[in-house]
Amino acid sequence: MAITFQAPPADSHALEAAGAFTPKFDANGLLTAVVTDSRDGELLMVAHMNAEALSLTLETGIAHYFSRSRAKIWKKGETSGNLQTVTEIRTDCDQDAIWLKVSVAGHDATCHTGRRSCFYRRVTVDGGEARLEITDNHRHFDPDVVYPGDDKK
Repeated sequence: MAITFQAPPADSHALEAAGAFTPKFDANGLLTAVVTDSRDGELLMVAHMNAEALSLTLETGIAHYFSRSRAKIWKKGETSGNLQTVTEIRTDCDQDAIWLKVSVAGHDATCHTGRRSCFYRRVTVDGGEARLEITDNHRHFDPDVVYPGDDKK
């Protein structure tokens, strides 16, 4: 049975208190999801959820997201085997963002590039130009093997 959500209360005190979880979806029907590893707190990814993805996540304990580029629900790790089992979900004070703590199965990689985290590059400034520097070049799997023929992975 799908979990449904009530509209957020107008009263900020009620919104910030314990009680009903009333996520505040944006104009596109999405909620930002920040995802970290439950073992060590490593930031793995930032994604979006619509009501269906959030409901599926709560029902199954496996992270589901809404792919904006593909306009569909996405069960994280369904193709790669790197399923994200949710160990805890938190929401911010106005319930327009959530934080998922997960354990990652399979290769222990979250990024479609084969890396553990989608945040594998650092932004630096050199001579007035913003540049990217790779901080994690370890690939846990070969994306060309796991996602053959998929340009977006």
